[in-house]
Amino acid sequence: MIATHTGGRAPQDRGKALYPFSGLRLKSPSPESEISSLESGVRRKAYIQSTTDYRHPASGNRNPASALSSGGARILDLPSSLTGGLCFAQSCLPLVCLVGMFFSAATCGAAAQPEDQRLVSARTRMVDEEIVAAGVRDDRVIDSMRKTPRHLFVPESQRHLAYLDAGLPIGESQTISSPYVVAKMTEQLEPRPQDKVLEIGTGSGYQAAVLSSLVADVYTIEIVEPLGRKAADTLKKLGYTNVHTRIGDGFLGWEEKAPFDKIIVTCSPERVPPALVAQLREGGRMVIPLGTRFQQSLCLMKKSGGKLQTEVIESTFFVPMTGQAEAIRQTKNDTGLPELVNGSFEAALAGGTPSGWYYLRQASVVEDPKAPDGKAALQFSNTTAGRNSQALQSMAVDGRKVRDIDVSLWIKMDQVRKGQSNEHSPRLELVFFDAQRAPVGSSVLGPWRGSGGWTKKRMRAKVPEQARLMGIAVGLFGGTGQLTIDNLAVEAHYAQQP
Repeated sequence: MIATHTGGRAPQDRGKALYPFSGLRLKSPSPESEISSLESGVRRKAYIQSTTDYRHPASGNRNPASALSSGGARILDLPSSLTGGLCFAQSCLPLVCLVGMFFSAATCGAAAQPEDQRLVSARTRMVDEEIVAAGVRDDRVIDSMRKTPRHLFVPESQRHLAYLDAGLPIGESQTISSPYVVAKMTEQLEPRPQDKVLEIGTGSGYQAAVLSSLVADVYTIEIVEPLGRKAADTLKKLGYTNVHTRIGDGFLGWEEKAPFDKIIVTCSPERVPPALVAQLREGGRMVIPLGTRFQQSLCLMKKSGGKLQTEVIESTFFVPMTGQAEAIRQTKNDTGLPELVNGSFEAALAGGTPSGWYYLRQASVVEDPKAPDGKAALQFSNTTAGRNSQALQSMAVDGRKVRDIDVSLWIKMDQVRKGQSNEHSPRLELVFFDAQRAPVGSSVLGPWRGSGGWTKKRMRAKVPEQARLMGIAVGLFGGTGQLTIDNLAVEAHYAQQP
């Protein structure tokens, strides 16, 4: 049996435009296929070898942050074209967030030792090309992102990937958010030097470190004890003296330190925890991802008259909030079956971006009367070879239940070409992750080049038995031209009946 998820328009009983999904239908498999698969570990090795010799001029921006050494980990000066979601699409790095955002009188920062100039250069380029270029404008936030040593907040095995704009696993089934997401969320907070900020979800401590130089005090809570203790140790060694850590359930906030001027939540509950509403100062701001396990909206909340006013910023993907938030979660998404959202791109947020899709770069919804499904399509456009253009979505897939995944979509191309290398090629890619969010395999549909009207493309991908999460990435990925897609669908072939 095959279950097809077309990601079409939202049925009314779903309750939120964030979850447009047309449900299941039975369909016979098609033998037509375009597929190229490689184990992610092989790709990662090839990627590292291909970037080892790349060098980029130093910008002169430095941060005296080397209280912790790189521990002998391999440090790469990475080309800009391989940062961002592209690293997900090449499987050199999982989407963890696939996946799935800044000076005060307090003493903060790290011990005064010179930092490796290659790291400074890589971090500066990442900020310029993946954060500033993506629309972050707050100069204080940008400066903090340039100075905060992200490589010291990730495991040694991941440090050579620290200045890719992507999430990284940090252990305990948790991740460090991508630098863009950290910058975006921090900017939305509008941090001020006198602010007292509460962070829910310390993780590695990176977000708290970024906030440290921007506000008076940061109070941060982590429910996973090993992570919380490790983050506290890292922050202490690096000299972030205005960051105060605690092990506990963030759903309950930190009542004895309330009220807070700003609250930032780096894990996703279904709804705003009441304690956080009560602990936010009148006129304060809260940035929080809300939604189900795989479909969330990044929201800005402003407290006025004791109530929260909500603005949806964009679709996003975070690890779910655990503890009490998980105990009362109504939508569990525990079937292990993939559910693609908004594959017709008819449902859009206020800013014109497609709901359900996130980490968009140089992509927008356009009207097309000849679109295969409805009147809207998603268009990627890029004129600079190597610059990223993409969209991502993640969903559950249990390799014990699902044997294969059929993926299909319609594409239209206008002078589509590869970028600086074959890796910079327009395509669609699936990446599979296990329960610890480590990559376990990938499949590629493409590459696509040339010009032409609407054409259907499809492939069948084998699902690794250990897979529990699947990410879809589609776009130009450093290629140039104009690529338009529509009617993207996934079909699950069951290894056993659901």
